[in-house]
Amino acid sequence: MSVAVENFVKAIYKNKHQDHKDTKPGTIAKKLSISNAAATDMSKKLAERGLLKYEKYQELQLTDKGTKMALSVIRKHRLWESFLFKLFDMSLHDIHREAELLEHETSDFLADKISEYLGYPKFDPHGDPIPNADGEITTKDTSIALSGAEEGRRYTISRLMSDDKEFFDFCAMNGLRFGNTLEVVKQFSNNKMTQISISNNTILLNQDFTTIIYVTEAV
Repeated sequence: MSVAVENFVKAIYKNKHQDHKDTKPGTIAKKLSISNAAATDMSKKLAERGLLKYEKYQELQLTDKGTKMALSVIRKHRLWESFLFKLFDMSLHDIHREAELLEHETSDFLADKISEYLGYPKFDPHGDPIPNADGEITTKDTSIALSGAEEGRRYTISRLMSDDKEFFDFCAMNGLRFGNTLEVVKQFSNNKMTQISISNNTILLNQDFTTIIYVTEAV
C-alpha cells in the first residue's frame, strides 16, 4: 500500500481517537497539508477499496480493514520511536521525524522483532500506547491533562502530546519526561496557568503546555 494511503488512514484514526478533531475530508486535508479536492478524491478511492466509509459532507469512518491498517502503521511508528530513543537517546522530536519515514518501510516481521528486542513495550517515549501485533491497544488510559490536575497532589507524566521541536526541547531542559514525577503547586484558573515542582525546580506553565502534558496520579 502506498505511503499516501497509509498516512491518510492514520490521520483519520488519530484525529478521531487522539486529537479529538473531526474526520471530514477538509480537516484531514489540513492535517496532511493537501488540497480539499485531493482529500475528497482519496476518500472516494479508499471507500472503493473498503478502507473507509464516505458520504458527502459527513465525517470519514474507517472500516475494520482501514482501522487495522492505521493501527499497523501506528504500531510500527511507535516501535521505531522506542527503538531510536533507547539505542541513540535521540530527542523526542527527532525520533518522531525519523519514525515518520521508517514506518512505511517496515514489515510486520521486522516490527515484531523490534518489539521483542525492546521487551514488548506498551508505550513509546511520548507515552503513546503501542498497539500489539493483532492491532489492539490493551492499555487503559486513565490520564488527565495537567491543566485539570489538583493542587498539592503528585502526578506521573504519562503522555506528551505534541510533535513541536521547541516543546520537546523545553521538556528535555526541565525534566518533563514520560515516567517522571511532578507536584502541582498551584492552579491559576483565571490566567490558565499551572505552577509545578519537578526535580527540585519550580516551573510556571501556560495553557499551551498544560493541555498537551498528560499525567496520572502518582502511587
